[in-house]
Amino acid sequence: MRILHITNHIQKIGNGIVNVAVDLACLQSKDGHDVAVASAGGEYKALLESHGVTHFQLDQSRTPLNLIKAAWCYRGIVQEFQPDIVHAHMMTGVVLAGVLRSRCEYSLVSTVHNEFQRSAVLMGLADRVIAVSHAVADSMVQRRIPKSKLRVVSNGTLGSPRHKSIKDYQPLPLYRPAIATVAGMYSRKGITELIEAFVKIAADFPQVHLYLIGDGPERSMFEAMVQKIPFSNTCGDLRQRIHFEGFQPEPQCYMLATDIFVLASHHESFGLVLTEAREAGCAIIASDVDGIPETLDNRQAGLLVPPKDSKALADALVQLLSDPKQMHKWKSRAKQNLERFSAKRVSKETLAVYRELITNYLENRIVQIKELFASK
Repeated sequence: MRILHITNHIQKIGNGIVNVAVDLACLQSKDGHDVAVASAGGEYKALLESHGVTHFQLDQSRTPLNLIKAAWCYRGIVQEFQPDIVHAHMMTGVVLAGVLRSRCEYSLVSTVHNEFQRSAVLMGLADRVIAVSHAVADSMVQRRIPKSKLRVVSNGTLGSPRHKSIKDYQPLPLYRPAIATVAGMYSRKGITELIEAFVKIAADFPQVHLYLIGDGPERSMFEAMVQKIPFSNTCGDLRQRIHFEGFQPEPQCYMLATDIFVLASHHESFGLVLTEAREAGCAIIASDVDGIPETLDNRQAGLLVPPKDSKALADALVQLLSDPKQMHKWKSRAKQNLERFSAKRVSKETLAVYRELITNYLENRIVQIKELFASK
């Protein structure tokens, strides 16, 4: 197959959508397919090229003039590469590929990574819509995307060509016990609730430290929130126990030294980072929303708490921190049943979706040809 992936960029900034697209492109090329990626570029270009993946420059910035340029550029890419499959990972890409495919005989696939965005309904322009969890598929059905178009391919990035083996990472010398999250610095990631929960338990667990790993537009707001925490005779200066670590290209080094990993998101289609925290052997606490329960084997691999509830989160932290046996149990459970999160499995199931489309296309063409001859 000739497969063209479209994504906004291929920057190495911890974007889960980009990471999945890069993994698919590399693994599909390794399986012998002709693969290309169209994007505005980024640090992963060298990795793609080392796996035999062609990169086409395509800036999809949403200004009227640039979208006209993008449309012209996209036509040229399709004419040159002649794809059998175009796989769009973000909204602008699926609109471009859907609107501009007249005279182009490719099948269009989209992947819905963030179904909570209003624009996610536009992913339904594709012939097949891949949902990264059953929760996402259910959400798209509610938005009137036909079930016949939907296919569930659960996310997974373990064994990614972007990463070393987990055994090759060295844990950092963090203060222990360590609570950590790896997330963009956005309110929707539950950073406020995590800080509030830490403040609630800090006096009872004076050795515990909190590590916030990630960057984003609201980081300064969270830092200001921490700076306003008053000095306490019982807790001391909590500001010294909350660490803003910024974006880290190898968060595994933090996870391997983390006791409790928290993902307190208000919305989360799947929670890829949870699979990496599980591989590192962290005890996990996460929000009971969207695709997160699926990622944690429906409560078998981590504790679930209501979103936007700092008290419930604090209670779960206390449950683990006050009972070493509980902590050990959840660390052990996290590392079980990880095979299903492999990037190879995701690539295999995605290729099956492509083959289904190509088979349908060929069958339809045969019918059309037969009808044409029958009419003569």
